[in-house]
Amino acid sequence: MLVSATAPAQRKPADTTTVATLLRLLPFVRPALPRISMGMLCALGAGLCALAIPQVLEALVDGPLAGAATSGDTRGLWLAVAAVLGLGLLEVFFVFMRRRLILTPTTHVEWSMRTTLFKHLQDLPLAFHDQWPGGQLLSRAMTDLNMLRRWMAFGIVMLVVNFATVGVGIALMIRTAGPLGWVYLLGAVPMAILSFRFSRRFRRIARLSQDQAGDLATTVEESVHGIRVLKAFGRGPEAYQSFASQAGELRNTEMNKARQMSAFTFSIITIPEAVLGGCVVWGVWLVTQGDLTIGALGAFFATAAVINGPVEQLGQLLSMSLTAKTSVDRYFEVLDSENTVADPEKPVHLDEVRGEVRFEAVRFHYPDAPPIDLVPAPTHVPHEAPREEVLTGVDLTIRPGETMALVGLTGSGKTTMAALVPRLFDVTSGAVLLDGVDIRAMTREYLRTQVAIAFEDATLFSATVRENVLLGAPPEARTDDDLHRALEIAQASFVHKLPYGIDTTIGEEGLSLSGGQRQRLALARAVAARPRVLVLDDPLSALDVETEEAVTARLRAELSDTTVIVVAHRPSTVALADRVAVLQDGRVTGVGPHSELLVDHLHYRFVISSLIEDEEFDRARGLRV
Repeated sequence: MLVSATAPAQRKPADTTTVATLLRLLPFVRPALPRISMGMLCALGAGLCALAIPQVLEALVDGPLAGAATSGDTRGLWLAVAAVLGLGLLEVFFVFMRRRLILTPTTHVEWSMRTTLFKHLQDLPLAFHDQWPGGQLLSRAMTDLNMLRRWMAFGIVMLVVNFATVGVGIALMIRTAGPLGWVYLLGAVPMAILSFRFSRRFRRIARLSQDQAGDLATTVEESVHGIRVLKAFGRGPEAYQSFASQAGELRNTEMNKARQMSAFTFSIITIPEAVLGGCVVWGVWLVTQGDLTIGALGAFFATAAVINGPVEQLGQLLSMSLTAKTSVDRYFEVLDSENTVADPEKPVHLDEVRGEVRFEAVRFHYPDAPPIDLVPAPTHVPHEAPREEVLTGVDLTIRPGETMALVGLTGSGKTTMAALVPRLFDVTSGAVLLDGVDIRAMTREYLRTQVAIAFEDATLFSATVRENVLLGAPPEARTDDDLHRALEIAQASFVHKLPYGIDTTIGEEGLSLSGGQRQRLALARAVAARPRVLVLDDPLSALDVETEEAVTARLRAELSDTTVIVVAHRPSTVALADRVAVLQDGRVTGVGPHSELLVDHLHYRFVISSLIEDEEFDRARGLRV
């Protein structure tokens, strides 16, 4: 499959009852419960008003209406008409109040759940985001929570009220026309059996549908982000076929849902209607025998007409509740994900940060498995092999204010070491220390005000140049002077030629800019943060050699008291570093100035020769970004 974030997954949803799952919503719903409860009472009041009208009609037919035909006294008739009108108006008022009371608080519940989810996503480590497709997270944050809001505002309220209305209605039917009411009640037995079977089938289909929708959203997201690649290689038709295949699977699932729903709805409509058909024949016979009055028979069928609406809604409300159950499951699958890179209970703050970084016996491997079964294992592999260690015991000290270059072949662990310093991942064993203090003893917020990182893959946001560059700057460093200083150090003067200068919105992910321009803005963002330790994970790879040298020289001049750790892929960058650390098979096998390592370290000479070849190739191409 050319463009697919995730193949349709064989997920393992939590095996909990619908009630137990929905009870997990209580912490979010509790502030809104008073208004929801009052709204539910108003809905119940509307139902009771509707049920009271047939009782008035019974009294009207058997009393004032019959009396008016013989005596001509119409006062009782007009009183009954006034009562029916009053009950109708009261029903309308209750319906209005139900909507007024419920709609606003349920939107607040949705807002609270959505912001809680987003905050948790921001808090979760990179390992989580590496394993979860973006479309799945998007569908949980948007579609699932929207579904939950509609269920809280309508589904659960009407489900409870309809059951109460049907119960009271059947009781009134038994009181009014005893045997006919009992017959109608017996018709509920097959409906209960059908409802139980329907809920078991529909729950699985609803979960599959929502998961497939998340997979489809991921495919759209990746296709949009990779549109340049698809166009460049002319793979649009293949991307379309892949998307159409996934969309077809979702359509088939939705059709299956519709078939299940229509079959259930047909049954719960047909059974009561068939029962009422039998009741018509029996009721007329009872009237002819004098065992039932005409008013009672009319009230029975008027009451049946009132409760038939709630009965027919049962299928829709039940399916909505089951879909809400799967939405809650999917929501809490993310919210229950454990943050493995957490803050300590008693954090340490340094009085003064000098910028010494030390790796002590650091070992690291990436997480072995995703948090849930999002991607099925290949059928030809009996089990997933454990991840190999990327770092196998790194010892390295970087002095305050020095520039340390990390050099090694691809896969030697350079980028991993860079990611460990701001604690984007936690070490498997050993420790990373800042000024002698384990970084795990500090809060992540505090640590990341002292350590800034610029990645090779520069990520920008749909915002202005100013907002992107000052994203991580402390409040006191968000002035125009600080902004221009960061842009100057990063050699990003091109921003002044944009349509609105530094206030130009650069668009989603900055794709309106070239790769080199994005990298320079990302570097300016790191500089503007005023870190004590600056980590550069090959952030200038898209620049030509001369521009990279100019940026590096300016960094050394302006940030002379800042500790700089740079993942180097060019000899020109390496030569500007105070010292170089050579990584080989997950270990540091040599540390020293560039010139000394060239003499004493065989593997370093091999790595540098490879870098020289790459640099000469860049020069030959005349790369200009």
